[in-house]
Amino acid sequence: MRMYSLGLFSPVLVSCLVTSVLSQTPVPKPQASIPTIEANARAVVVDVVVTKGNDEPVSGLRKEDFKLTEDGSEQSVVFFEEHTKIVVPPAQLAPMPPNVFTNVPDAPPASAVNVVLLDALNTEVPDQSYVREEVIAFLKSLPRGTPLAVFTLVTRLKMVQGFTDDPTALLASLLDKKNGVWPETTAVSRSIADDGADASQLAKMKVMQSSPYAIAARSSSQQAFKAYEAGDRVEMTALALQNLARYIAKIPGRKNLIWFASRFPVGFFPNTNAIGALQVGRQTSGLKQATDVGPQSNTLKETADLLTVSRVAIYPVGARGVERITGGDAEYAKGEGPTGEQGDIMSNTFAMNELAADTGGEAIKNTNDLSGALGRAIQNGSHYYTLSYTPTNKTWDGQFRRIAVKLPEGKFTVSYRRGYWAFDSARTHSATPANARSKPNVRIDAPITESPLQPLMQRGVPSSTQILYGLHVVPASGQFGPDAARAGANTKLAGPVTRYSVDFLIRSTDVNLESMPDGTHRGRIQVEMIAYDRDGKALNWVGATMGMNIQPDLYASIQKSGLPAHLEIDVPKGDAFLATGVYDWNTAKVGTLEVPLSAVAVGPKPIQDPITGPK
Repeated sequence: MRMYSLGLFSPVLVSCLVTSVLSQTPVPKPQASIPTIEANARAVVVDVVVTKGNDEPVSGLRKEDFKLTEDGSEQSVVFFEEHTKIVVPPAQLAPMPPNVFTNVPDAPPASAVNVVLLDALNTEVPDQSYVREEVIAFLKSLPRGTPLAVFTLVTRLKMVQGFTDDPTALLASLLDKKNGVWPETTAVSRSIADDGADASQLAKMKVMQSSPYAIAARSSSQQAFKAYEAGDRVEMTALALQNLARYIAKIPGRKNLIWFASRFPVGFFPNTNAIGALQVGRQTSGLKQATDVGPQSNTLKETADLLTVSRVAIYPVGARGVERITGGDAEYAKGEGPTGEQGDIMSNTFAMNELAADTGGEAIKNTNDLSGALGRAIQNGSHYYTLSYTPTNKTWDGQFRRIAVKLPEGKFTVSYRRGYWAFDSARTHSATPANARSKPNVRIDAPITESPLQPLMQRGVPSSTQILYGLHVVPASGQFGPDAARAGANTKLAGPVTRYSVDFLIRSTDVNLESMPDGTHRGRIQVEMIAYDRDGKALNWVGATMGMNIQPDLYASIQKSGLPAHLEIDVPKGDAFLATGVYDWNTAKVGTLEVPLSAVAVGPKPIQDPITGPK
């Protein structure tokens, strides 16, 4: 593996890639220059949906109509804009030159975009079938001009269809026999039937007059296994939401996440419900909050932060339809929560309400009209107001900040994000090794197994767009014989291979380049590639950390062109996919892109570098 230093990278190639990738495929622009919620900008963005009556949007409000507070202190709104539904076809990226690829998201130029998540991990199989039928029914009546993207979650997130306003394409994606949406189950799935089987087993032991100690031991074992399954589901769900947030990170405006599931096992902000929601959740469905103690709480805080930065509003839709609760709140007055299915239903209701309130969406529950629920969520999230402010509290200490928005007059329903975790942009996320900042600021080989990029570069995981970049992928000229040293870290690689030469061009504004007193700029990024076969088996991998100490004259050039990097990798002959990734060690931001090597044209002309010659 080799990696060009910035001083030796070809200016001609840099210029070519910039023109081909970043200039021809700009990120869609928002309706106005909305500041981001990143801590380095010290700005907080709040999207507010205002409705009256039967979800009728309220138009024409002014900045002066809103009172916004953070932890009880009134804040001065520095940016204000009303967004209305814009019905336009999705933006089409400019055609890429041969062998050039980009992770710039193909997104509609609308004020809000809609993402449908069909969750098989937290949904029973019969409910999955019903949700699928209802979504298909909705798409059959959907007119053009309403762009959607569809994802599924089994054990990890998978994109079924990217943003399109073509209902025919969406239907075809869902119905595809190989990659479409079909009922599935997992090793950690949990159903009412499973709970019933556990109860039946204990009842049978009692009938057989088993020892009370044996019954207690079996019950304890069942609860431990149930908690283990719930923990796995929480972790998988949180990581899927993180991947989704990274995928849509560079798409401007509000993102409405319409999430179909039987059960919603996670919460992100401190609980605000009045009647013991956390107690019920822990006793029944395994509801986990970011305020719980333990490693999962950090994962959930990170998930909440990514959703906040990406401006995601969650619309949880109950996949079980109408659910009847026969008990009431009186049981709580005695300090006792309901158990069994009744407690599970109540816990899930709390979880849905919390997810919606915390993120500015709406919980849609107790309805069998899931097709109508999908349409309602899209309509609800299409008209909103954006308010931005610079917090008066300048301490970014990772603590939770509560946001309150009020309208002084009128009987309105107001939905908005209820707070955020005040992380600094230079924080180290849970995916980052604890010793990341103590490593020397030099270029070194990095074991792929210890990399924070590896979980985000699995086969089929949607691209991350926090860092945008372009790739030029070509078979290296002058392929090497079987006895030549291999390019890549897989020491067991055997058989005929093709060596691929990959040039990265990374948008410099997406990377933290710290200004130093001597006028230089420093930064540290990780660049990696993993080659997979169609089934997701890793064939070969390569990665490097690039420590940068950029001189002032070169920095000015990089600001216009981008950060270059070069890697080479040997890939066995056959159908293969190349996952690529860029990670900023200072901000934990990520960019990833998977390239099918079948799309790489064979026999390109060698790329001439004026310093080192042909590659």
